[in-house]
This record gives sequence, structure tokens and C-alpha cells, in this order.
Amino acid sequence: MTGPRVVQLRAAGTSLVVELTEPVPRVLHWGKDLGELSGAELAALGLTAEAAVLKNSLDTPRRFSIWPAEAEGWSGTPALQGHQGGTATTPRPRLVGTEERDLPDGGGELVVELEDSLSGLDVVVAYRLSGSGILAVQAKVTRRDENAEPYDLADVSTFLPLPSRATEVLDFTGKWCRERSPQRGTLGFGGYVREVRRGKPGLDSPYLVTVGVPGFTFRTGEVWAVHVGWSGNQRYLVERLPEGAGVHARTLGGGELLKPGEIRLGPGETYESPVCYFGWSGDGLDGLADRFHGFVRAGARHSSTPRPLLLNTWEAVYFDHDLERLLALTDLAAKVGVERIVLDDGWFRGRRDDTAGLGDWTVDETVWPHGLAPLADHVHRLGLQFGLWFEPEMVNLDSDLARANPEWILGPSAGLGPTSRHQCVLNLAHTGAWDFLLESISELVSRYRIDYLKWDHNRELHEGVHRGTGGRDRPGVHAQTLALYRLLDALRERHPALEIESCASGGGRVDLGILARTDRVWASDCNDPVERQSIQRWTAQLIPPELIGSHVGAERSHTTGRITADSFRLITALFGHAGIEQDLTRCSSEELERITAWAALYREFRGLLHSGRVVRADLDNDATVLHGVVSADATSGLYCWARLSTSVEGQSGRVRIPGLDPNFTYEVRIRKDVGLPSTHQNSGPAWTVPAVKGWVTMPGVVLAEAGIPLPTLNPEQAMLLEVRRAR
Repeated sequence: MTGPRVVQLRAAGTSLVVELTEPVPRVLHWGKDLGELSGAELAALGLTAEAAVLKNSLDTPRRFSIWPAEAEGWSGTPALQGHQGGTATTPRPRLVGTEERDLPDGGGELVVELEDSLSGLDVVVAYRLSGSGILAVQAKVTRRDENAEPYDLADVSTFLPLPSRATEVLDFTGKWCRERSPQRGTLGFGGYVREVRRGKPGLDSPYLVTVGVPGFTFRTGEVWAVHVGWSGNQRYLVERLPEGAGVHARTLGGGELLKPGEIRLGPGETYESPVCYFGWSGDGLDGLADRFHGFVRAGARHSSTPRPLLLNTWEAVYFDHDLERLLALTDLAAKVGVERIVLDDGWFRGRRDDTAGLGDWTVDETVWPHGLAPLADHVHRLGLQFGLWFEPEMVNLDSDLARANPEWILGPSAGLGPTSRHQCVLNLAHTGAWDFLLESISELVSRYRIDYLKWDHNRELHEGVHRGTGGRDRPGVHAQTLALYRLLDALRERHPALEIESCASGGGRVDLGILARTDRVWASDCNDPVERQSIQRWTAQLIPPELIGSHVGAERSHTTGRITADSFRLITALFGHAGIEQDLTRCSSEELERITAWAALYREFRGLLHSGRVVRADLDNDATVLHGVVSADATSGLYCWARLSTSVEGQSGRVRIPGLDPNFTYEVRIRKDVGLPSTHQNSGPAWTVPAVKGWVTMPGVVLAEAGIPLPTLNPEQAMLLEVRRAR
């Protein structure tokens, strides 16, 4: 007698093994690739998936299925929660069909179809393993046509099991100008839950919840992770019950956080959950990042063209839009090597400060009597691209739009709550508002041949409800998020070459849902290199450097007031999609020379920086950081060695240079294009003396395994190290 059929999805050293048991299939394994299992091996894997029957427990072995529910004795968080007029709260899904196929990138897909007669719902769960080993999981829940009464959907989550050795959790929090601050701890019993109720992922976004073996690091340890690819409210969960999850110890998953009454499925209607992206690595956080980067780079929206060096005008001129000043700034930017000019906030009607004008997407003729053409045309004549700032989802109450169409504002019928940054939220799910935005933005893109939109979002969606008659307001964040996606898709359809940046008070909306429709994210409003070293390092845990906006600001930081050396600022900004955020007309000739050299350096290395593997060294304190990007074949690399603060240690000791092949012979040199760092030493390690002048040959085993001593820098200093395989 043969057992249930087993499906294996395998790619890039990872695998998912699903046993198609009835009534609901179960995951036998997710993690390291077990190889192409034989019939006997599959039988053994299935046999060992049967748990013990515990005392004072179910009379049959517990199982953890792909759609966990109380019907199978599961006392943890179920995959689906909801009701039909207060009934049908205990779903009993059963398997009705499966579909499997290979993917062109070397991965595979498994689609499982379930039906639940009790609740009148059909469920489809899709597992798509990419060629880089990232597993995308999505559920679709459909109300059957014959059921007239709506089904109130409270929660849909997708989960995968974790082994008992996964005991430590790493995720993120943050605030304005301190996004993606890591936090780490040991998991106990119960649920580790992160909920996002801001209407976007937020500045304190969990971002990527990673669970691993004790002591996992950038370079070592086994880790499992999930990212909810959704730009609205979210929920992440790691859960452990005393009885386990079948033979597994914990569950990891997430989905959209739904407000009560937000999703009411009528006959034939379908709810699609956000895609949850799961990743596993046996090589620590760098191995995990490498998988996600490969997945993102293989996406249809990912640009294959060099990422232009840009100048954004915000910290150069703020609201002071003077044409002659902006033309001079543009000319100087072109001379230093800038390839794209982005005109920030302040160009539209009534926008002399942040208290008025949002929503009136018409050029302010009192500031721009001839429209934006004099600047946009000048930018294009110089051979540069022209970009423009928008905040389409927001509206000032002091605007013609708000006065003419108050019903377009998202908020309760009882009256709007407090403003944030003097603004309210425009209801994108309102047809009139959506059409207005599409036509207004599209007309400006066409008229001025706009190449790039900086798309901002500066407040949270508190009381994000659609106004109903008689005070019957309905939650609206889900509809708002989908309307945003439709608007971005429609703009891209009309203007296929248009690029869009996702900004939200800095890095408040960084997720794979928004990045399926945009071309980069603004990681933070903070350009202080001390803060940026951490912000960019952890933003890159999910997305590759070419999607992370990283700008060099003025000597005194606009957000922290800290004064830093230009070499530190320039080197920090190099490791991303680089740009400039300062008034170049106020720079000295020496500063402009270094910025020009930095621009040339960016053009020299962006091919490597935007295609290679991000690597981060495991160091014994937080005062120093060593990170870099190495080519896929490990034949070239560029590294940043930086000191953020003082430390007790007088010198670094031997530091392993990550990502290199110990079997290769390399050449190493210190790049001094933007200047050398200030040091806290009388003389540096012996190898650095010739490395400042030219290439120094070193065995890969010394660099990668034994390690080399690095200079003792003063605080807030950085050094650039280039490595190539010896010829």
C-alpha cells in the first residue's frame, strides 16, 4: 500500500517537501535541500512526520497542515478566521486538487486547492520557489456563488514550520531618521507577534522577521525568515505551543492585518492575501540577503540599465524655488557628473510651506510664470534626466482640492481627526479622486517629459475609513493599498519608461509589494553617514543596493546637526543608488573636486555594486563596520572599513575580508579618490603603506581565512578598499 503523494520543490540549495495528505496536505520539510529523495527516503520522511500521542491530548498524532485549523486539533493561530453572521467559525477544509509545474528560472510551483463546505469557501494556496531559493506563498479565498450571505473575513495568514533549533529572533523597529534598527532576542513559548496598523509598513516596520540557531551572524548560522510583501497593514507571527506543531517546534508566517468588517466576501468574490516571502540560509544573514537580492534582481521591474547619479533639490533649496538659482545648481551638478535632477517639494500652487497646497497638482505660476519648462528643458538639453516630487495620496485642508471635494478625503463621517504634517489622506479608492490623480500626474509627465517621480507619503492612515451614509463607515486601508497599486500600474502603462521612487517620510514604505511597481526606495530622510551606515546595512538585508537611495549631504547634517568629514559622507553614499542632497553652489573648489572624483568612482564601480553579493564582516564590537560588494565569481570587490565611534581596542587585530575565495591570489589597494581617513595611530599596518600607492598582492587564504590588520581610524571616518584577483 503506497502512502500519500509527496511533492518536492528544489532550487539553489533549498527545498520544500509537501505531503499531499487528506483532508489537508502538510509540510514535511522546509530548509536545506535534501536532494532528490528516493521512494524509501520519502517514506521515511513521512513516517518521521508522525508525532507522538501525548498525555491529556488528542487521541491521534497531532499534525500541522498547510492550512492549520481547530478541526485538526491545532490550538495555535489558524490560517483563516472569520464568520458568517456569527456562525461558520470552525472551517473544515479538504483537498480537492493540486497542480505542479517547473519554472523557467529553475524553481518550481505547487498549487493546492481546498474547499470548505461548512463556511462556503474555496481556498487556493500557491507555493512558488524561485531560482534563488525564495519561497513565495499566497492564498486566495473565494466565497461560493450559492451562498448569499457575506462571509466576514477576519484574518488570512500563511505559515511554514520551524525546527526546535531555531530559537533566536531578529527583526526591526525604528523612527523617523532611524529606520530598520535591529532588535534581537530569545524566543519562548507563545506567540511573538508584530502588528502594523499605520496604513503602510511604517518607520518601525518589522521588515524581515528572521529566526535562527543560537548565535547566528552575518556569515554563519542557519536562519529562516519571512517578509510580508504588502504596503498596508501587516502582521508577523512566530509561535510555539508546548505540544509543538506536529513534529515541528514553531511556526513562522504572516499576512495582512485586517480591521473588523474590512473584508466581507459576497457570492463569487475573492480575497487575495499578500505574498509572504520566505527564505532559508545555512550561511547566516549574508546568505539570506543573497537569496533575496537574487530574487529581486530577477523581477520583471528590475532595471538592467546603470542607475543614474542624481541630485535632489530638497536640502539644497527647500521651498525656495528660484529659477536662476536652480539653473546654476543644475549646471554645476552636470559638471561634477550628475545624471538626473529631481525637483522636490514646492513647485505646485500655493505651496510656500508644508501647510497648504497638497492636492493641487498644478504648477504655481507665481513662482514658475512660464511653468517648469525653463528648468526641465534646460536639464534635458544638458543630457540629464528630469524628475519631480509628488505626494499624491495626501491633501492639505488648505487646498482647492479639499475645498472642492471634501468627500474625497479618507476619514470618518463624524469628522476628521488631527492632521499630521498639516495633511490628511486622499481616498484613492474613490473613483473621482483616483481619476483626478491619474490625469493630473500623467499630464505633467507628458508635458515636461518627466523621467522620474519621487513619490512621497508623509503621514499614517489613522481612522482610514470610507464614509458611509448614516455614519456607516467602513475600514478602507485594504482598498487604499490596492488603489495605490492600480494607480502606479496605470501610470507605468501610460509611460513605460517612467521610473518611480517610493518615499514615505524617508523609509516608511519599503516592501516587496511597492517595489513590484517602483524602481527604488528612499531609505531614510537622514543623510548623516553615522546613521546611514546602519540604515543602509540593514535595509540591504532584504533589497539590493541599487534599489536603496543613498545621498551625500552637506557637512552639517540637516536631520542630526552632526558635522562629518566629506570623505566619510561620500564613501557611505557610494554603496547604494547614489545621489547628492546639498547645495553645490556653496561648496568650495576642493569639495567640488572630491565630489567630482566620487561621481567618477560611482560610475566606475556601479556595475559591481549593483550586481554583486553584499557581504558584511562579523566583528566583535559595534564601533567599527566592514562591508562590501563582491562579484559573483569572487574575482573583484569593493569594501568600506569605517569607524563610527571610539572603542577600548587600540587596534583591529586580524579581520577576515568576507566574500573572497581562499584559493585565489588577490591584489589589494586603498582608494584615495575622495581622500584618506583620519587615523588614531602613528603608523598603519605595514601592508597599508604600499597599498595607498598601488596594488599589493596577497593570498586569498590570508585575506579570507587568517584575516589582515586594518588601520585604527578616528571616529566618523571611512576607508575604501578595492580587491581584484591577481592577473
